[in-house]
Amino acid sequence: MALVQTVDVLSPLGNNPRLFGRTAAANALSDVYAMGGTPWSAMNIVSYPASSLPLDVLVEILNGGTEALTQAGTVLAGGHTLEDEQIKYGLAVTGIVDPAHIASNTGLLPGDVLILTKPLGTGVLATAIKAGWPGAEEAEDELYRWSTRLNANAGRVLRDMALRAATDVTGFGLGGHALEMAKGSAVSIELDSTAIPFMASVEDFAADGLIPAGTYANRRHCACHTMVLNGVDSLRSTLVFDAQTSGGLLLAVPAARSEEALERLRALDEPGWIVGRVQALREPAEQLIIA
Repeated sequence: MALVQTVDVLSPLGNNPRLFGRTAAANALSDVYAMGGTPWSAMNIVSYPASSLPLDVLVEILNGGTEALTQAGTVLAGGHTLEDEQIKYGLAVTGIVDPAHIASNTGLLPGDVLILTKPLGTGVLATAIKAGWPGAEEAEDELYRWSTRLNANAGRVLRDMALRAATDVTGFGLGGHALEMAKGSAVSIELDSTAIPFMASVEDFAADGLIPAGTYANRRHCACHTMVLNGVDSLRSTLVFDAQTSGGLLLAVPAARSEEALERLRALDEPGWIVGRVQALREPAEQLIIA
Protein backbone atom coordinates (compact mmCIF):
# COMPACT_ATOMS: atom_id res chain seq x y z
CA MET A 1 0.00 0.00 0.00
CA ALA A 2 1.20 3.50 -0.84
CA LEU A 3 -0.17 7.02 -0.42
CA VAL A 4 -1.08 9.46 -3.17
CA GLN A 5 -1.72 13.09 -2.32
CA THR A 6 -3.15 16.03 -4.23
CA VAL A 7 -4.58 19.51 -3.66
CA ASP A 8 -6.91 21.63 -5.80
CA VAL A 9 -8.81 24.89 -5.23
CA LEU A 10 -11.51 26.55 -7.38
CA SER A 11 -13.39 29.82 -7.73
CA PRO A 12 -17.19 29.57 -8.17
CA LEU A 13 -18.45 28.50 -11.60
CA GLY A 14 -22.10 29.45 -11.25
CA ASN A 15 -24.65 30.66 -8.74
CA ASN A 16 -25.44 27.55 -6.68
CA PRO A 17 -23.12 27.34 -3.65
CA ARG A 18 -23.94 23.74 -2.74
CA LEU A 19 -23.31 22.45 -6.25
CA PHE A 20 -20.12 24.52 -6.42
CA GLY A 21 -18.97 22.77 -3.24
CA ARG A 22 -19.75 19.36 -4.76
CA THR A 23 -17.89 20.32 -7.93
CA ALA A 24 -14.80 21.49 -6.06
CA ALA A 25 -14.69 18.29 -4.05
CA ALA A 26 -15.21 16.08 -7.12
CA ASN A 27 -12.46 18.02 -8.88
CA ALA A 28 -9.99 17.48 -6.03
CA LEU A 29 -10.83 13.78 -5.69
CA SER A 30 -10.34 13.26 -9.42
CA ASP A 31 -6.54 13.32 -9.28
CA VAL A 32 -6.54 10.34 -6.92
CA TYR A 33 -8.86 8.36 -9.19
CA ALA A 34 -6.65 9.21 -12.19
CA MET A 35 -3.65 7.62 -10.44
CA GLY A 36 -5.55 4.41 -9.76
CA GLY A 37 -6.04 5.29 -6.11
CA THR A 38 -8.95 5.35 -3.70
CA PRO A 39 -9.54 8.60 -1.75
CA TRP A 40 -9.18 8.06 1.98
CA SER A 41 -9.20 11.44 3.77
CA ALA A 42 -9.49 15.11 2.85
CA MET A 43 -9.05 18.56 4.40
CA ASN A 44 -10.97 21.65 3.36
CA ILE A 45 -9.22 24.79 2.10
CA VAL A 46 -11.48 27.86 2.10
CA SER A 47 -11.16 31.58 1.51
CA TYR A 48 -14.30 33.61 2.13
CA PRO A 49 -15.33 37.28 2.46
CA ALA A 50 -17.11 36.79 5.78
CA SER A 51 -17.42 40.54 6.35
CA SER A 52 -19.48 41.06 3.19
CA LEU A 53 -21.33 37.78 2.57
CA PRO A 54 -23.62 35.82 4.90
CA LEU A 55 -22.16 32.69 6.38
CA ASP A 56 -25.15 30.72 5.07
CA VAL A 57 -23.47 30.70 1.66
CA LEU A 58 -20.29 29.24 3.14
CA VAL A 59 -22.32 26.59 4.96
CA GLU A 60 -23.89 25.54 1.66
CA ILE A 61 -20.48 25.31 -0.06
CA LEU A 62 -19.07 23.14 2.73
CA ASN A 63 -22.18 20.97 2.84
CA GLY A 64 -21.86 20.37 -0.90
CA GLY A 65 -18.24 19.34 -0.49
CA THR A 66 -19.13 17.02 2.37
CA GLU A 67 -21.83 15.37 0.26
CA ALA A 68 -19.29 14.52 -2.42
CA LEU A 69 -16.81 13.19 0.13
CA THR A 70 -19.50 11.04 1.71
CA GLN A 71 -20.43 9.64 -1.69
CA ALA A 72 -16.74 8.85 -2.26
CA GLY A 73 -16.39 7.15 1.14
CA THR A 74 -13.77 9.70 2.12
CA VAL A 75 -13.30 11.06 5.66
CA LEU A 76 -13.26 14.83 6.18
CA ALA A 77 -10.42 15.43 8.65
CA GLY A 78 -10.66 19.20 9.14
CA GLY A 79 -9.32 22.09 7.14
CA HIS A 80 -8.27 25.73 7.09
CA THR A 81 -10.14 28.96 6.39
CA LEU A 82 -8.98 32.50 5.74
CA GLU A 83 -10.63 35.84 5.16
CA ASP A 84 -10.34 36.98 1.55
CA GLU A 85 -12.17 39.19 -0.92
CA GLN A 86 -12.86 36.24 -3.23
CA ILE A 87 -14.59 32.93 -2.58
CA LYS A 88 -12.33 29.95 -3.16
CA TYR A 89 -12.85 26.36 -2.07
CA GLY A 90 -10.93 23.17 -2.52
CA LEU A 91 -9.44 20.22 -0.72
CA ALA A 92 -6.20 18.47 0.01
CA VAL A 93 -6.86 14.77 -0.54
CA THR A 94 -4.94 11.68 0.56
CA GLY A 95 -5.62 8.35 -1.11
CA ILE A 96 -4.26 4.83 -1.05
CA VAL A 97 -2.97 2.93 -4.06
CA ASP A 98 -1.29 -0.37 -4.94
CA PRO A 99 2.32 0.71 -5.65
CA ALA A 100 2.60 -1.97 -8.33
CA HIS A 101 -0.33 -0.46 -10.25
CA ILE A 102 -0.01 3.32 -10.14
CA ALA A 103 -1.28 4.94 -13.32
CA SER A 104 0.69 7.91 -14.60
CA ASN A 105 0.39 10.35 -17.48
CA THR A 106 3.32 8.63 -19.19
CA GLY A 107 3.75 5.11 -20.52
CA LEU A 108 1.57 5.38 -23.63
CA LEU A 109 2.35 2.87 -26.37
CA PRO A 110 1.58 3.09 -30.11
CA GLY A 111 -1.77 1.44 -30.75
CA ASP A 112 -3.30 2.44 -27.43
CA VAL A 113 -6.85 3.78 -27.61
CA LEU A 114 -7.87 6.87 -25.62
CA ILE A 115 -11.25 6.76 -23.87
CA LEU A 116 -12.82 9.91 -22.39
CA THR A 117 -15.45 9.55 -19.64
CA LYS A 118 -17.09 13.01 -19.58
CA PRO A 119 -18.03 15.40 -22.39
CA LEU A 120 -16.19 18.72 -22.74
CA GLY A 121 -17.49 22.23 -22.28
CA THR A 122 -17.41 23.47 -18.67
CA GLY A 123 -15.25 26.44 -19.64
CA VAL A 124 -17.70 27.61 -22.31
CA LEU A 125 -20.76 26.99 -20.11
CA ALA A 126 -19.23 28.88 -17.18
CA THR A 127 -18.56 31.80 -19.52
CA ALA A 128 -22.20 31.79 -20.68
CA ILE A 129 -23.39 31.74 -17.07
CA LYS A 130 -21.19 34.68 -16.07
CA ALA A 131 -22.33 36.63 -19.13
CA GLY A 132 -25.99 36.05 -18.30
CA TRP A 133 -26.46 34.83 -21.88
CA PRO A 134 -29.88 33.57 -22.98
CA GLY A 135 -30.02 29.96 -21.85
CA ALA A 136 -27.65 30.56 -18.90
CA GLU A 137 -29.91 28.76 -16.41
CA GLU A 138 -30.00 25.65 -18.56
CA ALA A 139 -26.24 25.96 -19.05
CA GLU A 140 -25.72 25.95 -15.28
CA ASP A 141 -27.85 22.83 -14.90
CA GLU A 142 -25.83 21.09 -17.63
CA LEU A 143 -22.50 22.20 -16.18
CA TYR A 144 -23.30 20.93 -12.69
CA ARG A 145 -24.83 17.74 -14.06
CA TRP A 146 -21.35 16.72 -15.16
CA SER A 147 -18.98 18.61 -12.86
CA THR A 148 -20.53 17.17 -9.68
CA ARG A 149 -20.19 13.63 -11.04
CA LEU A 150 -17.38 11.70 -9.37
CA ASN A 151 -14.79 9.86 -11.44
CA ALA A 152 -15.01 6.94 -9.03
CA ASN A 153 -16.43 4.45 -11.54
CA ALA A 154 -13.87 5.38 -14.19
CA GLY A 155 -11.18 5.02 -11.52
CA ARG A 156 -12.53 1.57 -10.66
CA VAL A 157 -12.24 0.47 -14.28
CA LEU A 158 -8.71 1.86 -14.37
CA ARG A 159 -7.78 -0.21 -11.29
CA ASP A 160 -9.60 -3.39 -12.28
CA MET A 161 -7.94 -3.40 -15.70
CA ALA A 162 -4.55 -2.38 -14.23
CA LEU A 163 -4.19 0.34 -16.87
CA ARG A 164 -0.76 1.93 -16.84
CA ALA A 165 -1.64 5.42 -18.10
CA ALA A 166 -4.42 7.92 -17.47
CA THR A 167 -5.04 11.55 -16.60
CA ASP A 168 -7.97 13.67 -15.56
CA VAL A 169 -9.00 16.44 -17.93
CA THR A 170 -8.93 19.79 -16.13
CA GLY A 171 -7.50 23.26 -16.73
CA PHE A 172 -5.30 22.47 -19.74
CA GLY A 173 -8.23 21.00 -21.66
CA LEU A 174 -8.32 17.67 -23.45
CA GLY A 175 -5.70 18.83 -25.94
CA GLY A 176 -3.30 20.11 -23.31
CA HIS A 177 -3.50 17.01 -21.15
CA ALA A 178 -3.23 14.70 -24.17
CA LEU A 179 -0.13 16.56 -25.32
CA GLU A 180 1.35 16.25 -21.84
CA MET A 181 0.86 12.48 -22.05
CA ALA A 182 2.36 12.37 -25.56
CA LYS A 183 5.46 14.30 -24.47
CA GLY A 184 5.95 12.13 -21.40
CA SER A 185 5.67 8.97 -23.47
CA ALA A 186 7.63 10.11 -26.57
CA VAL A 187 4.71 9.32 -28.86
CA SER A 188 2.17 11.18 -30.99
CA ILE A 189 -1.55 11.29 -30.22
CA GLU A 190 -4.26 11.72 -32.84
CA LEU A 191 -7.57 13.07 -31.53
CA ASP A 192 -10.68 12.53 -33.63
CA SER A 193 -12.51 15.88 -33.47
CA THR A 194 -15.71 14.31 -34.80
CA ALA A 195 -15.79 11.75 -31.97
CA ILE A 196 -15.23 14.16 -29.09
CA PRO A 197 -18.43 14.66 -27.04
CA PHE A 198 -19.57 18.11 -25.90
CA MET A 199 -22.10 19.09 -23.28
CA ALA A 200 -25.46 20.42 -24.44
CA SER A 201 -25.35 23.85 -26.15
CA VAL A 202 -21.56 24.17 -25.86
CA GLU A 203 -21.00 24.45 -29.60
CA ASP A 204 -23.83 26.98 -29.93
CA PHE A 205 -22.43 29.17 -27.16
CA ALA A 206 -18.94 28.89 -28.63
CA ALA A 207 -20.25 29.94 -32.04
CA ASP A 208 -21.60 33.07 -30.32
CA GLY A 209 -18.06 33.85 -29.13
CA LEU A 210 -18.43 32.64 -25.53
CA ILE A 211 -15.03 30.95 -25.42
CA PRO A 212 -12.99 31.71 -22.27
CA ALA A 213 -9.55 33.28 -22.44
CA GLY A 214 -8.07 30.17 -20.83
CA THR A 215 -9.12 28.07 -23.80
CA TYR A 216 -7.28 30.34 -26.23
CA ALA A 217 -4.27 30.37 -23.88
CA ASN A 218 -4.21 26.57 -23.89
CA ARG A 219 -4.34 26.47 -27.68
CA ARG A 220 -1.48 28.98 -28.01
CA HIS A 221 0.63 27.11 -25.47
CA CYS A 222 0.25 23.84 -27.38
CA ALA A 223 0.47 25.30 -30.89
CA CYS A 224 4.12 24.49 -31.59
CA HIS A 225 3.48 20.76 -30.97
CA THR A 226 0.03 20.56 -32.58
CA MET A 227 -1.01 19.84 -36.16
CA VAL A 228 -4.61 20.39 -37.23
CA LEU A 229 -5.42 18.43 -40.38
CA ASN A 230 -7.15 20.04 -43.33
CA GLY A 231 -10.92 19.92 -43.17
CA VAL A 232 -11.17 19.86 -39.37
CA ASP A 233 -13.91 22.14 -38.04
CA SER A 234 -12.13 25.20 -36.62
CA LEU A 235 -14.55 25.60 -33.72
CA ARG A 236 -14.13 21.99 -32.63
CA SER A 237 -10.35 22.21 -32.93
CA THR A 238 -10.46 25.17 -30.54
CA LEU A 239 -12.84 23.48 -28.10
CA VAL A 240 -10.39 20.58 -27.82
CA PHE A 241 -8.48 23.01 -25.58
CA ASP A 242 -11.48 24.25 -23.57
CA ALA A 243 -10.36 24.60 -19.95
CA GLN A 244 -12.29 22.03 -17.91
CA THR A 245 -13.32 21.90 -14.28
CA SER A 246 -13.91 18.46 -12.79
CA GLY A 247 -13.64 16.86 -16.22
CA GLY A 248 -13.56 13.16 -16.94
CA LEU A 249 -10.70 10.70 -17.02
CA LEU A 250 -8.73 10.05 -20.20
CA LEU A 251 -7.83 6.35 -20.12
CA ALA A 252 -5.11 4.82 -22.27
CA VAL A 253 -6.27 1.29 -23.13
CA PRO A 254 -4.54 -1.34 -25.28
CA ALA A 255 -6.55 -1.56 -28.51
CA ALA A 256 -7.40 -5.22 -27.96
CA ARG A 257 -9.07 -4.31 -24.63
CA SER A 258 -10.89 -1.14 -25.69
CA GLU A 259 -14.29 -2.81 -26.00
CA GLU A 260 -13.77 -4.47 -22.62
CA ALA A 261 -13.11 -1.03 -21.08
CA LEU A 262 -16.28 0.41 -22.65
CA GLU A 263 -18.32 -2.57 -21.45
CA ARG A 264 -16.97 -2.19 -17.92
CA LEU A 265 -17.88 1.50 -17.95
CA ARG A 266 -21.38 0.77 -19.25
CA ALA A 267 -21.89 -1.86 -16.54
CA LEU A 268 -21.24 0.88 -13.96
CA ASP A 269 -23.59 3.32 -15.76
CA GLU A 270 -20.56 5.37 -16.76
CA PRO A 271 -20.24 6.88 -20.26
CA GLY A 272 -17.16 6.47 -22.40
CA TRP A 273 -16.10 7.68 -25.83
CA ILE A 274 -13.12 6.63 -27.93
CA VAL A 275 -11.63 10.01 -28.83
CA GLY A 276 -8.14 9.20 -30.06
CA ARG A 277 -5.29 6.81 -30.67
CA VAL A 278 -1.60 6.69 -29.90
CA GLN A 279 0.90 6.59 -32.76
CA ALA A 280 4.65 6.27 -33.01
CA LEU A 281 6.32 9.65 -32.66
CA ARG A 282 6.20 11.50 -35.97
CA GLU A 283 8.13 14.61 -34.94
CA PRO A 284 7.94 17.03 -31.99
CA ALA A 285 5.85 19.50 -34.00
CA GLU A 286 3.26 16.76 -34.55
CA GLN A 287 2.94 15.20 -31.10
CA LEU A 288 -0.73 16.19 -30.98
CA ILE A 289 -2.70 15.71 -34.20
CA ILE A 290 -6.30 16.90 -34.43
CA ALA A 291 -8.08 15.03 -37.20
